[in-house]
Amino acid sequence: MARKENADTSANPGRLKQIALTYKMTRRVDSKVGLVVAGVGIVVFGVLLAIGFLIGHPVYLGILGFLLAFLAMAIIFGRRAEKAAFGQMEGQPGAAAAVLENIGRGWSVTPAVAMNRNQDVVHRAVGKAGIVLVGEGNPNRLRGLLAAEKKRMARVVSDAPVHDFVVGDGEGQVPLKKLRTTLLKLPRVLPGSQVTVVNDRLRALGDLMSNMPVPKGPMPKGMRMPKGGRMR
Repeated sequence: MARKENADTSANPGRLKQIALTYKMTRRVDSKVGLVVAGVGIVVFGVLLAIGFLIGHPVYLGILGFLLAFLAMAIIFGRRAEKAAFGQMEGQPGAAAAVLENIGRGWSVTPAVAMNRNQDVVHRAVGKAGIVLVGEGNPNRLRGLLAAEKKRMARVVSDAPVHDFVVGDGEGQVPLKKLRTTLLKLPRVLPGSQVTVVNDRLRALGDLMSNMPVPKGPMPKGMRMPKGGRMR
């Protein structure tokens, strides 16, 4: 019992520190986040408390109002923090890979399976929806990269659907903040066993970065491909 209490005590400061760091990061982009979140909490609590006085149960409605206010504040803060995070990531090379790597269970993600000298890059995700290729960079140059990658994959995988998307705000493109939702909405057509087979075949095929150290998250600006690296 004592060990469990110690573990809970040590975990709480970690959670509080994470929340504090998230708030600081969000406030740098969204200076009004504190006022908005506090305002939502006050309004929700005030409305429930007022209803409590009207019906003669201010204590019960006050407690309920406090709980609902806390929930509403958490939801609003989470949404604004997510929006701020995407705002900071947009336009950075590797931002799409960072989103894909956090898409959730059931997906196997391989960043940078194809790249050219202009740092236009294609990432791959495999799940029950099939194979998804996500390009970020210049849309015109990405057409060639995506076509070449599809042709390369067709040599080992021909029985799985292939979807391709280009991240951006232009016509026919997918905004970075909607990338995860777009992939999760794709119809699931492959059983788990076939997903494993497809993954194994693609791993055997290899990828551009298999022999290169790739940092997690967005790639730093100005990163250059080393000489001798396989380009597309």
